[in-house]
Amino acid sequence: MSDQLLVIIDPVARRTDPESVRIAKDVLSAGAATKVCLPEGPEEFARMLLRRGSRRPVVIGDDRTLAWAVTLLHRRRELAGCALSVVPVGGRLSVMRALGVPTGAVAAARAVLDGAERRLDLLVDDSDGVVLGELRIPPLREVPPGAEGTDAVRPWLRTCRSLVHALVPAREVRAAADADGPARLRVEVDGKLLVGTEQPVSGVSVLPGAAGLAEVEVRPVSVGAAATPLRATGRRVTVTGADFRYRADAAVSGPVRRRTWTVAQGAWALTVPAAQ
Repeated sequence: MSDQLLVIIDPVARRTDPESVRIAKDVLSAGAATKVCLPEGPEEFARMLLRRGSRRPVVIGDDRTLAWAVTLLHRRRELAGCALSVVPVGGRLSVMRALGVPTGAVAAARAVLDGAERRLDLLVDDSDGVVLGELRIPPLREVPPGAEGTDAVRPWLRTCRSLVHALVPAREVRAAADADGPARLRVEVDGKLLVGTEQPVSGVSVLPGAAGLAEVEVRPVSVGAAATPLRATGRRVTVTGADFRYRADAAVSGPVRRRTWTVAQGAWALTVPAAQ
């Protein structure tokens, strides 16, 4: 592992949990030669990451921060040769938790210093977007805290200049029920039909699985007894439908009428505790 670190701290993390940021920075600085960067927006973040030189990049932030870093490196075709490390700070940490990153500032910082690189699969779509964890169609409804049942968004969130929030409109939200009713989607896995538009579905989920394959689950709508989910594995998943939206990690995209996701096996590396 490189003992030269480039630590990039998301501005939202600095504002929402400065104590965790301070702790992580202190642990990292005590264990390695560390250059700390404090970007104020997406352009600065991108410039700092892409000018990292021989330093190993460490991002401090939430799922959106990690997703943006991976997206940026993927689109610059630098992802394969750049192992990322992350210290989770913020409200959205489910993706990092699923990837095996400790969510405590001290444990995560120590994993950065003493952990091991783990190669991970990536879902890459036909618009050059990436998915680190789960893909859901339709996305979950987002309900701002204190505004349940409305579409209100606090003004300070609209003006947040976080690098990740420049990619997708920022919202402090919690998941509720599916936003849309039954959808009519055509889902193909490696060119084979899994479900057609004649069968309404309540949802589709796609996860990077094992050995370079995606795990696909389709939940059909039924009358009376619950329908058995349809499952398949494959390297390429194509979904076609009428103006559907989807959630990739922490971001909602769309509407689109067709999207294809392909598994890129071992496409990126993340530092996790050595025991994993």
